[in-house]
Amino acid sequence: MNKSISRQIAEFAVSLKFADLPEEVVNEVKRYMYDSIGCAYGGYHTKDLNIIRDIYIDIGGKSDATVLGFGDKLPAVNATLINSLMVRALDFNDIYWKDDPSHPSDIIPAAWAVGELVNANMKDVIVAIVLAYEFEQRLCLFAKPGVRERKWHHATLTQFVSPIVAGKLLGLTVDEMVHAIGISGCHNHTIGCPTAGKLTMMKNTVDPMAVQSGVFAALMAQKGFSGTEKVFEGKEGFMDAFIGWNAKDESLKPTDMEGRDGVSSWSWDIDALVGGLGDSYKIMECGMKAFPTEALTHTHLSCVLNAMIGNNLEYSDIKEVKVTCFAQAYDILFDPTKYRPESRETADHSLPYCMAVAMVDKKITTDSFSDEKLNDPRIYEVIDKIIGEPSQEFEKMFPAKQPSRVVLTTNDGRMFEEYLEYPKGDPREPMTTDDLENKFNSLAGDKFDASAKKQLKETIFNCEEMNAVEFMETLNV
Repeated sequence: MNKSISRQIAEFAVSLKFADLPEEVVNEVKRYMYDSIGCAYGGYHTKDLNIIRDIYIDIGGKSDATVLGFGDKLPAVNATLINSLMVRALDFNDIYWKDDPSHPSDIIPAAWAVGELVNANMKDVIVAIVLAYEFEQRLCLFAKPGVRERKWHHATLTQFVSPIVAGKLLGLTVDEMVHAIGISGCHNHTIGCPTAGKLTMMKNTVDPMAVQSGVFAALMAQKGFSGTEKVFEGKEGFMDAFIGWNAKDESLKPTDMEGRDGVSSWSWDIDALVGGLGDSYKIMECGMKAFPTEALTHTHLSCVLNAMIGNNLEYSDIKEVKVTCFAQAYDILFDPTKYRPESRETADHSLPYCMAVAMVDKKITTDSFSDEKLNDPRIYEVIDKIIGEPSQEFEKMFPAKQPSRVVLTTNDGRMFEEYLEYPKGDPREPMTTDDLENKFNSLAGDKFDASAKKQLKETIFNCEEMNAVEFMETLNV
């Protein structure tokens, strides 16, 4: 190819301006910031977040950027990790799922931190966030099949995007941006185990760590540090290492390989990554979460809630729940470890647990994963009645659709069936402004009174009139 993939990305990123963005794209950035900040307030007191915050408070350093909510001033690199984990901590932030899943809002804190560092105006921060969504989502279309099926974590994608976001706000040249992508892309590949089997605090932390590394990579490039230009297509680069590419002559080499979900032909779609840049914007195709749970649970949870509430059923009425899902969802959500979760991280990725809570409480909230709820005996009266089965028919429909069929059988022999193809928050059934406001207000909890919550919403949706320092200062609890 005439230009490296990194250079094509860098040229677009460096040239993009606020004036280039359609009004609906700018508004969508604000909606995702509103959603992400709400998620951050909800994750404010989580144990994993505060462990890392305590470490960085002890380390100290320059007062470059604000820790969201707390008001701490820390080096931008360190504030990035804390803020990204705060957004991510409850698994309630956005979701995009094609060949790979991703949570592009994990990267927003890179824009906040570097925006503060250079005292950028929020228009420039908005442009950087557009780039975060653009390339994170394009990378989800790049690997065929996705890196998750190849048993790697989607933080492997984030490593390439976070330096673009940081580099944009640092004002990197095209050459410097290429170096930043190469620096970060050389050392942040993440294996799939953080989201497999019994989960730990690393489940929510690997992506924020990739975001943090991307900020550091951009700072390195700004100072003249060089990175691998052909980090994607070159010899022993990303595509070569991940199979399906001939690095010698830079051509596709589809290869049948065993992945997480069986044998498939591994290849790459370069046009999906760099074709048609600027023709439209991927952020318009992303989705939001109506539940603080693994994204693949959502359609199933909507089905079981519809059945329970719509038919006035109680958990004690239920003899059996049969859940039909596509194979990828079954592998993740019905892993045997998921039937007796011992942590919030495992519980919110356990479909049996989430469905049991939905049946008992008729809702799913952040409180559904408290220590008290994890030990609620009612959950374990019904959890073993929930049976999953994978469907090859449903697998063929994914990722265009996320089908679910849930059949509830009662103790007296009645059967209730629900079928859905995508959940609330999907771009085909987006969260409304009222939905977002309700979600934000719930997550903000007792941190703010009603007047303050209203003011925060107004600030976020009029942020282009502010600079990054002013904006972040308004978000402190």
